Amino acid sequence: MSAHRVPRIVLAAPASNAGKTSIATGLIAALTARGLTVSPHKVGPDYIDPGYHGLAAGRPGRNLDNWLVGEDRIVPLFLHGALTPRPADVAVVEGVMGLFDGAAHASVEPGYGSTAQVATQLAAPVVLVVDAAAQARSVAALVHGFATFDPAVRLGGVVLNRVGSDRHETILREALGAAGVPVLGAVRRIEALHTPSRHLGLVPAAERSAQAVRTVGALGAVVEAGVDLDAVLRLARSAPDLHDTPWDPAAEVTPIEGRPVVAVAGGPAFTFGYAETTELLAAAGADVRTVDPLTDEALPEGTRALVVGGGFPEVHAGALSANVGLRTAVAALAAAGGPIAAECAGLLYLSRELDGAPMCGVLDTGTAMHSRLALGYRAAVALTDSVLAAAGTRVRGHEFHRTTADPGAGATPAWQWSADGPEGFAQGSVHASYLHLNWAGSPGMAGRFVAAAARVGVLSAHR
Repeated sequence: MSAHRVPRIVLAAPASNAGKTSIATGLIAALTARGLTVSPHKVGPDYIDPGYHGLAAGRPGRNLDNWLVGEDRIVPLFLHGALTPRPADVAVVEGVMGLFDGAAHASVEPGYGSTAQVATQLAAPVVLVVDAAAQARSVAALVHGFATFDPAVRLGGVVLNRVGSDRHETILREALGAAGVPVLGAVRRIEALHTPSRHLGLVPAAERSAQAVRTVGALGAVVEAGVDLDAVLRLARSAPDLHDTPWDPAAEVTPIEGRPVVAVAGGPAFTFGYAETTELLAAAGADVRTVDPLTDEALPEGTRALVVGGGFPEVHAGALSANVGLRTAVAALAAAGGPIAAECAGLLYLSRELDGAPMCGVLDTGTAMHSRLALGYRAAVALTDSVLAAAGTRVRGHEFHRTTADPGAGATPAWQWSADGPEGFAQGSVHASYLHLNWAGSPGMAGRFVAAAARVGVLSAHR
């Protein structure tokens, strides 16, 4: 175990909707524009914010979630992200919710999975993003409370967001000067930089294309003008060395011979996925290819297996349905015994129909939008042997959707995580569920899935 010097900061806030994502994305963009290599990270399971981070940094935004991957993997995964594909000059970690807000699950202590916990694990200084729009001197009391609440958390500075005027900024700075917490920047209210949202949060960067690029560039310019980047870098460089071994996907799985082609759904309809999933598939011996169900009329040549992650197929239901060629190819792959792993949006795509629009028809269930939001961490157990897990396997995942499936489980269900009954489908070579997983927390899934794909290849060769 060697020492790794990675300058780093964690951006947190007193509560949600303080502007963390805008400031974090702008900071990543501004530092990148200076010629620095920035490693972007996000606390929690969220898929959308890392998309903006990745757009700003030019390398994948990665998640750090104690619930999904386990406490012992946080520092190794952070180091892996900071060192891949090349060592970063600085890492920026965006927090989740309020600084001390953690997982709302009966099995863990208060604060578990919080930004404060991850900042402590990383021994990283915290920059508090404060929405100052509706306060003046009271900001000092607020910041003082956050600075002293937990001695293990080092609050290194404040960025004031949504400041109204020069006079407002002066009042805020004077108050915080008395509180002894450095002000690293002040950003004015700029409604033009508002990022569009929909029923599950922000619109993913991949869907906004050129508009997202312009927004990220504008955020970078705003942060460059309003934040003391040199002071931020000095604070980041004050973080101590990390003594741990970077996570290595090749050490988590045994590679399968034959390089079976595993297609992974991408494009604007399927933007939810963790970078570690494809890294684990490749380490397990797969030839990973991307397929866009909106535009590609066939699976990649030689495809033996398919992974369909999360996203917003409900927004693109008409176009997905119109692509009859790919829907037919997916159904044929399932009928031939090709392994398919589908999460949430993937389940919708494999269903008979989504809001009345025909889908792949692999699963005998109908899906539709619903007014109720299903959201939260889940501790699940596999009920059926499948291409992902043996029956009895325990995993931790999260659920995040406003759709329903009727029925919600097949004759051989995928998981159970509550007294409400089983969930999902584990039929033949298909595993489909609303449960989102980070495979870095259960890396054996990748090996099991690629091995199943390789067996299909062998069988096909002898037909």
